[in-house]
Amino acid sequence: MIADDLGSWAAALCFDDLSEHAVHTVRQRLVDTLGCGLGAFHAEPSQAARRLARALPLGPSTVLGTSDRTTADVAAFVNGTMVRYLDFNDGYIGLEPGHPSDNIPACLAVAEAEGRSGRDLVTAVALGYEVQVQLQDAANLYRRGWDHVNYVLVSATLAAGKLMGLDAGQLTQAVNIALNGHIAMRQVRAGELTSWKGSSAPNAARNGVFAAWLAREGFTGPAPIFEGEMGFMRQVSGSFVLEPLMFPRASSSAYAVSRTLTKLLPTNGEMQTAVWATLALREQIPDLHEIDRIVVDTTHIGWTILGKDQEKWRPTTRETADRSLPYTVARVLVDGELTVSSYDPDALADPAVAALMARVEVREAPVLTAMLPARIPNRVTIRLTSGDELVREVLDAPGGHETPMTDEQFEEKFTALVAPLTSAERCGRMLDEIWNIDRAPTVTALTGALVVVDDHPILDRPSRETS
Repeated sequence: MIADDLGSWAAALCFDDLSEHAVHTVRQRLVDTLGCGLGAFHAEPSQAARRLARALPLGPSTVLGTSDRTTADVAAFVNGTMVRYLDFNDGYIGLEPGHPSDNIPACLAVAEAEGRSGRDLVTAVALGYEVQVQLQDAANLYRRGWDHVNYVLVSATLAAGKLMGLDAGQLTQAVNIALNGHIAMRQVRAGELTSWKGSSAPNAARNGVFAAWLAREGFTGPAPIFEGEMGFMRQVSGSFVLEPLMFPRASSSAYAVSRTLTKLLPTNGEMQTAVWATLALREQIPDLHEIDRIVVDTTHIGWTILGKDQEKWRPTTRETADRSLPYTVARVLVDGELTVSSYDPDALADPAVAALMARVEVREAPVLTAMLPARIPNRVTIRLTSGDELVREVLDAPGGHETPMTDEQFEEKFTALVAPLTSAERCGRMLDEIWNIDRAPTVTALTGALVVVDDHPILDRPSRETS
């Protein structure tokens, strides 16, 4: 059974089984993910999540960017919400899209709570990525109305349980418990999007931590959870094949973390190539009033997620806008760039962008869909009032399979996100701790280095006496 095989594989995996490439890729993903989380420090969902943490009892895990402490499950939720807010963290597209870095906040929180080493953290992160990516390759969820974070639920449970020292049987039971009780619907990404878009995966990770706790104390869960008469395959995913016992287990193996994609632009992963295409065309248009019509040909997943709903033509929330091809293409044409402020409230109300959005058509091109998942293509065609047409098709974005980001690019991205919060010296110390995490006896030096509130006091911080 799949859950049993997952438990056996996860229990056996150790740091020495990882390839050096996998270890270094985990370091890169830690730089990328923690930078994205800190970059969203002031966002309202981040502040709301921190307020929640401060209203609850203290615990052993650190709230990202602060010296506040909370329980591991709450830290997984709060820090995960921060990581996801900007939609700037990594991603992966198989039969199902998703963000494997959603596992990192849970891994860091549990590693700190359990006093685990940096090597243990790296192993758990690689484990979480492996499970989530393999599940994303195995079966599609979004076409059946279920959210991709149901795969985060499985991967985060196993990663958290690994850090808790659960044996194979306990890990299996943790998956059984988690998957039976916490299935997420796809409505979170349909129509007008809310702040829960960025908290659905953190909530799955939080539930995974709790399920691992339960299994450690002896709770058992329904089985077989994947193949059973009323299990995951029958109710959610449809039938699929997954062979966890064939997952990598040696330093000579290729690990799934190395197949994940990263971003140089702060928006949805399926939209990256459309933005790069639009930026290239923008250089050829001296006057935006000459634009008569804009057509974005995209993949099925691009059309479904980024262009199908009418709300994408009148986004009123950041979460809807950064899932909108019409808005993002129009925004890039007006500004000639895409930044973390491109989805701010005043930007959403820009009449120039609204006027351009009215001229945008989004449609699926089967020839582009056929390129998935090896490529994530988009084609942008702009017809001018003169009758001329400008066309640009981009198959791969920087950070993709063909042009992976370098260590220097990860550092530049991290620094740009964190610089408004702290000094250059502290930013450098943060990066040093992350790049050397596999040499650290515990992760507490890292979580301590990531504190930014000492440099930049935050007004949303209530006193302990009033929380």
